[in-house]
Amino acid sequence: MITHPDEPTLRLFDVKDVESGRPLHPLGAMYIRQLRTVTAWAREYLCRPHPELGRRGPVCPYAQGSIDRGRFLLAIRPGRPETVEEVVAAVEPYRQWFGELAPRSIADSMHTAVLVLFPDAGRRLDLIDAAQEILKDRHVPAGVMVGEFHDGPPDKGGLWNPLLRPLEAPVPMLVVRHMVSTDLPFLTSRDQHVSAYRAIFGDRIPAHLRDVVPS
Repeated sequence: MITHPDEPTLRLFDVKDVESGRPLHPLGAMYIRQLRTVTAWAREYLCRPHPELGRRGPVCPYAQGSIDRGRFLLAIRPGRPETVEEVVAAVEPYRQWFGELAPRSIADSMHTAVLVLFPDAGRRLDLIDAAQEILKDRHVPAGVMVGEFHDGPPDKGGLWNPLLRPLEAPVPMLVVRHMVSTDLPFLTSRDQHVSAYRAIFGDRIPAHLRDVVPS
C-alpha cells in the first residue's frame, strides 16, 4: 500500500497487496471482495485477447506490464456519491497524485494507472459517465486520460469492433493514466483534444490508425 505523504486519507493498493492474503489497511479489508474482483478482471479480461476485439493482442496492451511493475494501483472511494461534483472531487486528488507518482520523465510512467473504485455507487452510473467527461476535458491538455469503466456498460464501442463494449467492468471506476499515441481515435471529437495530442506526439500517428482516423 502507498499512502500519500501529505494526505494520509489517500491510499493506493497494488495487485500484490490484494492478492497476497496478508491483512490490508481497514479500508482495503472492508472492500477486499471488490478489490479482488477488479484484480481478477484485470488479469482475466484486460490482459488477455478477446474474440470480439477485432484485433490481435490483449484488450489492454499495457495492463500486464503495469501489474508486473507494481504500477496498477487501486483506490477506494467509499460511500454512495449523490452528485457529479462529488465524483469529480473524489478523483481529483488521485489525478494530482498520479502526476507525482508517474511523471512522463520516468521509465514506468506509461505503465502506471490509478483506478479509483466507487464500489457503493449502485446504479448511479450516470454520475461516473458525466464525471469522466468533465475530467477528460480538464486533463487531456496535460496529456492525461481519464476513462470510465462499469457494468452498464459505457455506451462506447471498440475501435475495431463498434459492437463491442470494451469498457465493461464489474465495479464502477474512473481510471487515470497518461495519454499514449494510440489514443487519437478517442480524441477526435474535440479540436482542443486533438491539439493536446499533437503537442505531445506531433504528426507521429501510428501507421495502423492512419486509415481509421480522418486527417
